[in-house]
Amino acid sequence: MRKALALPTVALAAAAFPLLTMTGASAHEGAHSYQADLGALNESGVSGTGMVTIDGTTATVMINASGLLAGAPHAQHFHIGAQGACPTEADDTNGDGFVSVSEGVPYYGAIGSSLTTTGDTSPDSGLAIDRFPTDGTIAYERTFEVTPDVAASFEAGTAVLVLHGVDKDGSGTYDGDVMSDLDPSLPMEATAPAACGSFDAAQMGTAPTGGAETGGGSTAGMEQQVAMGVGAAALVGAAAAGAVAYRRRQATDQA
Repeated sequence: MRKALALPTVALAAAAFPLLTMTGASAHEGAHSYQADLGALNESGVSGTGMVTIDGTTATVMINASGLLAGAPHAQHFHIGAQGACPTEADDTNGDGFVSVSEGVPYYGAIGSSLTTTGDTSPDSGLAIDRFPTDGTIAYERTFEVTPDVAASFEAGTAVLVLHGVDKDGSGTYDGDVMSDLDPSLPMEATAPAACGSFDAAQMGTAPTGGAETGGGSTAGMEQQVAMGVGAAALVGAAAAGAVAYRRRQATDQA
């Protein structure tokens, strides 16, 4: 099954997708665990897993991933409200050599939670590049509250884990001639999805619990912050455009 990233979307981006309307009260009682196996995108070489245990609207998150560019910020999010799927290399529809954020939006949907190391975890922190991991290897653990929509998305099987930022040319930095679909002043490497995985119910029970409001992953080495400083308006526009394109394809298929 195709399942996986887009960078942060705020209220307008969320509105571009028909998010689940289930409330926390409708979710099954008790804790439930979910696991995602990360698949590399854009030849990133990234691999890893994500484990989430949700009890009501309290989520304990554990991410272990390797193969990322060290010394550069890697935004990471739960995406919800779409197909619960990840794009593949075949979704490079414009043939520029990258599966871009906008090409992935119809599959993984809007940002439900920003997996920051400290502070706010809402979609508003989707661009908080000073609070995302910057190591080549991520060992992240944090417990925080999610919205009912996020909890419902896990239960419905449409939650996706996405990590951003690739060094496709192996230069050791975000660069290249292909520019980002979100901001043409930025290299595509700075915003492109690096890894994606859809969440499925775990067979091993609940994940180990961690301390509330704790984060893992270094926030040092922020040399690439400027390269990742994409405007929220551009991100919203990309998400909305992806939603429109997806709806048009649906209408054509149903005609």
